[in-house]
Amino acid sequence: MPKVRITKKFRFEAAHALYGYDGKCKNIHGHNYNLFVTVIGLAVSDSSNVKCGMVMDFGDLKKIVNSEIIDNFDHSVIFNKNSPHKELASNLINDGHKVIMANYQPTIEEMVVDFANKISSKLPDDIKLHSLKLEETETSYSEWFAADN
Repeated sequence: MPKVRITKKFRFEAAHALYGYDGKCKNIHGHNYNLFVTVIGLAVSDSSNVKCGMVMDFGDLKKIVNSEIIDNFDHSVIFNKNSPHKELASNLINDGHKVIMANYQPTIEEMVVDFANKISSKLPDDIKLHSLKLEETETSYSEWFAADN
């Protein structure tokens, strides 16, 4: 049986600031992100299995991505934990805001790598993460491919 890829699209909104950057993105600003998650595997061939014909139930994929990415990042402010935004982050958290202090500069390039690691670790053994596409704007995105890593 041939391997098949399936893709599910997710949306979330978040703000970030790029510490040390020399352009406008050094300021706190937000985006409407689109995340495309593509997994690859063999479709279930057992006709007695309720998931016969599926590589993976989209609902199962949704649970993984929501718990690992969307629930954490949606409507958050993302800072590099090594930036001087620690005091601001602490004040925001104390005021009930969702803040992520990332181990990286919160660019879409770094975010997509983080997301790949988080999603890959939760997939069933017979399903592999093939690729991720993270859109920051209508015209700007980054991609991660398992074949490249």
